[in-house]
Amino acid sequence: MDWFDPDFVWPVVGSVVAGALIGLERQYRGAPAGFRTHILVSLASGLLMLAAVHQVRWLSDTPSEIIRIDPVRMAHGILTGIGFLGAGVIFREGMTIRGLTTAASLWITSAIGTLYGIGFYGLAVGGTVVTLLVLAAVTVTESRLPQRAYVDITIRYRRGSALGEAWFRDTLKAHGAHASKVAISADQEVASFETTVQTHRALSTEGLAAALSEDAEVVGFTIRPHAT
Repeated sequence: MDWFDPDFVWPVVGSVVAGALIGLERQYRGAPAGFRTHILVSLASGLLMLAAVHQVRWLSDTPSEIIRIDPVRMAHGILTGIGFLGAGVIFREGMTIRGLTTAASLWITSAIGTLYGIGFYGLAVGGTVVTLLVLAAVTVTESRLPQRAYVDITIRYRRGSALGEAWFRDTLKAHGAHASKVAISADQEVASFETTVQTHRALSTEGLAAALSEDAEVVGFTIRPHAT
């Protein structure tokens, strides 16, 4: 076997480069799967497809008339396995599901590695470029497209003060938030209002925090936007 055979070298090199480029983008954004993971996914896919395409070389002792080469089955197995890997980077945080984009990037990286393995270099390079453009466009779309935002808000105040639920709702409304359901709790000295608000624009968290800080009846508060 010639280790420097272009039929083997270029698929491996292409798989590594494609995985590295996509992995760098994911690493930069702090995704659960980053640089090394994407390289390994792409490389593994490319190597397995190389083995499937060149199956005759490692079945040299088998009569040629009974060999049936079917690389599609290997591709199907690769993408099925990547589904389990992708599930490992998807998790729920509050009301938000995180990791879907990273799971999709692992899937497309595996597909690109598969293309390199079977020698479809043009399609593989084009897929890598388009994938990077789509991932890079996330910043633009998130800043321009309307989207819902969720924020957990808790306000603690002295028990027995004049603050009530109407004050709580009016305070939130003044800063662009509307509370649908409000949970009220209290102990011997402190009571609290707690809610999750949904907004269609950025909530003025700094303004709300400043207003609550100036209120002498408020002893503490928490404003926690949901991660995206």
